[in-house]
Amino acid sequence: MKKLISLMMLVMASIVSAQAANKYDNPDTLFVARDGTAEFRNIDDAIEVCRAFMEYHKVIFVKKGLYKEKLIIPSWLTNIEICGEDAENTIITYDDHANVFMPGTNRKMGTFRTYTVRVDGNDITFKNITIENNAARLGQAVALNTQGDRLVFVNCRILGNQDTVYTGGVNTRVFFKDCHIEGTTDFIFGPSTAWFENCTIYSRVNSYITAASTPQGVPYGYVFNRCKIVAAEGVDKVYLGRPWRPYAHTLFMNCELGKHIRPEGWYNWNNPTNENTARYQEYNNSGEGVAPKKRVAWSRQLTKKEAAQVTIENVFKRNDGWMPEK
Repeated sequence: MKKLISLMMLVMASIVSAQAANKYDNPDTLFVARDGTAEFRNIDDAIEVCRAFMEYHKVIFVKKGLYKEKLIIPSWLTNIEICGEDAENTIITYDDHANVFMPGTNRKMGTFRTYTVRVDGNDITFKNITIENNAARLGQAVALNTQGDRLVFVNCRILGNQDTVYTGGVNTRVFFKDCHIEGTTDFIFGPSTAWFENCTIYSRVNSYITAASTPQGVPYGYVFNRCKIVAAEGVDKVYLGRPWRPYAHTLFMNCELGKHIRPEGWYNWNNPTNENTARYQEYNNSGEGVAPKKRVAWSRQLTKKEAAQVTIENVFKRNDGWMPEK
């Protein structure tokens, strides 16, 4: 009798699961509200009901509130847009850092597990939302970890200290538009090709903004276009970048560089051999942080002809036809 009851419960659970899947297998918008006024209270709950490999675009609309979630967008989810009601007041937050011990072990978490949000799926969009790691400065603490391709972040606030944004997917493309990104050391780092359009890049302390690890043979790493490079009060010695790996590529063009940018601009990460391979470039920047004659000899100021080739179409061009709206 017990076996029969158990079997019946499994059958009923399968039916309920199938009904839930059918209920949400459509392009309708899902609503999330932490105060319980929507169908879902957590963003993860809404993600869980989405069908794998959706061909249609589905929006998860997140109402204002503080969502303490360690959120993963899995690799089998595509075409999802997570849209906040208000960027300043719709906040996904967590507080792991590299020196936290993993539950039940004597091993520390390390950098790459500290994310607040990890995006493994392709064709994922975030709009009007804050993603933060609010851990104390006790080690690396990633707010956003991107692994998927064709990812878009529009009008988002991405906040942290060391290692705020990890663009971790090799040969992937990530587009940031009208975003505010802030941190302390190497707070934009990784191997992806990423374009930052009209973003504010805010240094909290004297340190390094970028630490690209662009693979050899990949023409573009980080491109900052029409961005404002600013800093907290009292911060006055910030490098544009240092190479996490030898072939790092980073370009700042048409940007406004604050006076906190060091005259030499770039650093070799205590390894002079990086100077032979790192690809550090600038073009047509303005502001008190511009000092082309004082930059390190192994960085370059692009010519007008060279800069004309650096378009979002050329940077993101593949054979799949994808191009974000600029």
